[in-house]
Amino acid sequence: MSFLEKINKEKIPRHIAIIMDGNGRWAKKQGKVRVFGHNKGVETVKEITEACAKIGVDYLTLYAFSTENWKRPKREVDALMKLLVSSIKKEIKTLHDNSIRLFAIGDIASLPPKTRKELSKAIADTQHHTRMQLNLALSYSARWELTNAVRAIVEEAMSGKIKVEDIDEELVSGHLTTRGMPDPELMIRTSGEQRLSNYLLWQLAYAEFVFSPKLWPDFTSEDLYEAIYDYQNRERRFGKISEQL
Repeated sequence: MSFLEKINKEKIPRHIAIIMDGNGRWAKKQGKVRVFGHNKGVETVKEITEACAKIGVDYLTLYAFSTENWKRPKREVDALMKLLVSSIKKEIKTLHDNSIRLFAIGDIASLPPKTRKELSKAIADTQHHTRMQLNLALSYSARWELTNAVRAIVEEAMSGKIKVEDIDEELVSGHLTTRGMPDPELMIRTSGEQRLSNYLLWQLAYAEFVFSPKLWPDFTSEDLYEAIYDYQNRERRFGKISEQL
């Protein structure tokens, strides 16, 4: 029996976050350059996105490019930006066919002009789709996000728009790039690494983590369903004890 048959379709997490790790190592295993792995990873993005839409996930957030990734060799960064542009153009039909809305979180202004242009166009073209929202975390880091939120809240307090006593968790959440979205219930990281790498630190406070040993290009929809099955069989207490649930 496949994990797709095992999972409870009534308890699908509304929001899944994924750290897509291992493209470079996968390419190295094939004797190829790192960019070859990133190209293969795009195929996995398509498979996992369609699988999430199929089972009723409302939001899927993919860690596509962190602020730290700008430190990589220029040749690799340039290739990644070109790959992002070509992938958006190539997969726009998939988004339309599956009624998937595209969105981006992160320091989008730091992306190359051509990349921003294609991204903005795809976001505008899919804004009315309602089946699922695909969030690409680009030039993103949680510390960058939280720093910006603090700065914005301080400015509002200094200008008299809000009072200090108005600052609570809801207000902070409303200043994050994911405002208006539910927090992820499930976070998956591939490649066997077991760390968050500056990803959605506020939003993942109560998420369940699944660390897959598979490199991202080898991760399949069945692996996704297995992670969801694992998630569904955990007791989520949110600070309470079992008897209170």
